[in-house]
Amino acid sequence: MLLDGKLISEEIKKRVAEEVYSLNDTLTLAIILVGKDPASEIYVNSKTKACEKAGIKTKDYFLDNKIPEKELIDLIRTLNEDPLITGILVQMPLPSHISEDNVVNSIDPAKDVDGLNIINQGKLLNNANCIVPATPKGILSLLKRYFVEISGKHAVIIGRSKLVGKPMALLLLNNNATITVCHSRTENLKEIVKRADIVIVAIGKPKFLTADMVKKDAAVIDVGINRVQGKIVGDVDFEEVSEVASYITPVPRGVGPMTIASLLENVVKCYHMQNK
Repeated sequence: MLLDGKLISEEIKKRVAEEVYSLNDTLTLAIILVGKDPASEIYVNSKTKACEKAGIKTKDYFLDNKIPEKELIDLIRTLNEDPLITGILVQMPLPSHISEDNVVNSIDPAKDVDGLNIINQGKLLNNANCIVPATPKGILSLLKRYFVEISGKHAVIIGRSKLVGKPMALLLLNNNATITVCHSRTENLKEIVKRADIVIVAIGKPKFLTADMVKKDAAVIDVGINRVQGKIVGDVDFEEVSEVASYITPVPRGVGPMTIASLLENVVKCYHMQNK
């Protein structure tokens, strides 16, 4: 079965728009983009459009890629204190002279729509109420929406990034799955993945996951977005693996739309955290 992220994301966006309208207040997301990375500009544009459709205002800060780290953090601190700003998003990656950790940890945890602040990460570790990174949150929503069994199942995550792999492992663990996290140093990768009931691939290698690595009737989630010969392909060989898997996400129309929808949910959650 196709896990249609585009379809489910539209349901979530509609629900978010209705909630934003019912709040009878103005929600504003501050979006900070440092430099002119083309991919980042595309991501920012898609996030801005989604916010507009949901009734969430955006305030863009397009900064020179030579901006000093201190100046960027000073801007974030000003936004932290601005009661008219609901959430703050710093588009990654940042230039090499700026520490991503220093930047995300300067964001007020209650305005941290990406859920990357160490406070939110620590709360996720403890299964406490927090802002969860949008991609893992979207994946979990998609699995639950299609009634994919998680509790008691073996989930293998390929990739250990702070944005996807690590928070995904904690989310699934908090939902009673048994977790294995694989990465570039993992030995016997094929044998490990072959035992998985749920496979989540987030490593940025086109068509890396092939059918011979997947157990029959497993659920396969493809987080990858790779451009190959002018086409967008995932980290999963969709044609092959779809013959084996019981559930699979397409690329595009899979995890990407769910990430955007979950980001909108996070903006609303930030609002509620600030207005308890």
